[in-house]
Amino acid sequence: MKLFDLLSAACAIAPAVFMLFVVWRANSLRGDPDDNGSDLWALFTVLSSLAFLSTLFTLVLQTLAPPIGDQGPLSGYVPGLTVNLLGGLVAVLVQLLGMVIGGFSSRYLQGEPGQMRYIAGFAGVLAAVHVLLLANHWLVLIAAWALVGKALQGLLCFYPGRPFALLAAYKKQIADQVADVLLIIAAASAYLDVGSGSISDLLRQVGTGDASMALEISAVCLVLAVILRTALLPIHGWLIQVMEAPTPVSALLHAGVVNLGGFILIRFSPLLDVSSVARWLLVIFGLGTALLAGFVILTRISIKVRLAWSTVAQMGFMVLECGLGLYQLAIMHLIGHSLYKAHTFLSASMVVRQTRLRMLHVTAPTRRISLLVAPLLAYAIVSLVQNLVGSTGAIWPWWWSIVLAAAWAPMFWLPMNVDDEAPPTWYRLLAGIGMLVLLMLAALLAHAVPLGIGSSPHHSAGIVALAGMSLMYVGLATLQWHQGCWGTWRRWSYAGFYIDEFYTRLALRLWPTRWLSATHLARQPDCLATEASTGKQ
Repeated sequence: MKLFDLLSAACAIAPAVFMLFVVWRANSLRGDPDDNGSDLWALFTVLSSLAFLSTLFTLVLQTLAPPIGDQGPLSGYVPGLTVNLLGGLVAVLVQLLGMVIGGFSSRYLQGEPGQMRYIAGFAGVLAAVHVLLLANHWLVLIAAWALVGKALQGLLCFYPGRPFALLAAYKKQIADQVADVLLIIAAASAYLDVGSGSISDLLRQVGTGDASMALEISAVCLVLAVILRTALLPIHGWLIQVMEAPTPVSALLHAGVVNLGGFILIRFSPLLDVSSVARWLLVIFGLGTALLAGFVILTRISIKVRLAWSTVAQMGFMVLECGLGLYQLAIMHLIGHSLYKAHTFLSASMVVRQTRLRMLHVTAPTRRISLLVAPLLAYAIVSLVQNLVGSTGAIWPWWWSIVLAAAWAPMFWLPMNVDDEAPPTWYRLLAGIGMLVLLMLAALLAHAVPLGIGSSPHHSAGIVALAGMSLMYVGLATLQWHQGCWGTWRRWSYAGFYIDEFYTRLALRLWPTRWLSATHLARQPDCLATEASTGKQ
């Protein structure tokens, strides 16, 4: 039995060890002019594949064997770490994305200088994320999340001559440092009440009754830290500006790193359930971010920028789901968003080509009758699927059914037939119905998977979310009904409602830095020499 426990613990921690070995190897080879990175990429490919298999084996053990809880083999060999189904599932997802994005990076960066620095940062992010997913102690959680930001910093600044990339990395660094302070306050407050830094002890205690003032403070600080690290408004601008980093870095960031906030909220769901202030903060910031970012997307042309704003909006929806207590839907959202964004960024060139081809065709206006009928049809299908599988007990509150209907209603918007080659109306309707049914079945499946989490809907917050999503649908439908209206809104929306400008000015005023002068020197030395000589004359 001890041999089996040792094997289980080794498989659980192996991905972090493999990636740390890659970091060490990359740092030892840095500066070698004869090394083009091919051997190190081969080593990364082998070890990332082994890391993925290790996480998959650990997840299988969690499913088939007795769960490795906080008293399981891993905590016996490595204190402060534990394995559960939720963490194991997300770990498999992260290592799968790391393996795929790493393979893409080896081809994307072929011939680029600084590949050793890139590999070290990439493997460092994967190692730190894996430790964070296993964390069962506040200190481990805080240290791992800080190391994720530190390792990611080098990837965001991979091209040191690009000023917006450096500005974005600097703004993210400020947000991360404030988030670290908030996490330390959350940990200290929880320790005062629980008497232990163990996360499992905290979650067991909050499940037995109401939260004390110390736990309320801990929950609020945890939520604020997640808001800062998840790129919600108003601390969202850095996620838009890091588009100047290499495309695989964007894929890693949008598909994996940013989603960690959702995982933390789900992990601490018992603590959030006993803190009404923390829940309302999630609802307000999540709903506000989803609404504003959703409208900004409509004004953007650049594919990568649209994808970045889409991530901001999706993070808002995910945080909103956690604030509403719909944690099972949030984990499905996390997994789906990770896979979708990884695929979209890695195939960005194909998306650009398809978009250009679509732009050659005339965009047909939307039939106004479909704007009115679409939400009713979507709600009817949502209710029908719910009733058909009602025996499973996986039915959510009535207001969430309307929210989903409003979110999925645009699938039934029908364009006027201006092109003889366009699909007929019946085909579009059947495609929309089929897609909605699949989405509903996936949402219901999320309730059936035994991940050790449960939903606890909060109805007063749900009414607010329903009003916000209804407002969003009315706004989108109005833009389709009267195309070209809301001219002032379009200008404000294109500017991101000027929210990021306020944060940028505040950040540079409170924490000034010399990043701009260093970048200018790196990019335009000849120009600076001309300016200097002109000044002397």
